[in-house]
Amino acid sequence: MKFLELYLSFFNKIIKLKYSIIILIFLIWMVFLDTHSWQIHNELNNEINQLEAQKIELEKNINQDKNTIEVLKDPDSLEVFGRRNYNLKKDNETIFYVEFKDTLD
Repeated sequence: MKFLELYLSFFNKIIKLKYSIIILIFLIWMVFLDTHSWQIHNELNNEINQLEAQKIELEKNINQDKNTIEVLKDPDSLEVFGRRNYNLKKDNETIFYVEFKDTLD
């Protein structure tokens, strides 16, 4: 009887150990080795956050460009924009650029 109890006790320990090892292998597989692992999900979430930040920045640029287009529909503001950004001038005009030296040099 004692032998049978020892055998059953040993058998129960092996089964518990077996299940523990299987669960441990399963967790390692799911966390690190699977194609849907935690690491890959973390990388994809970081990429999604970067793309969302880029999307917000691009939407701001689009709104700025829309505002610029609205302003440039007026011919006078179009002329001012051309003079400031592209150094355009009229035919009978001379433009002098005044550069100030930096006093820190």
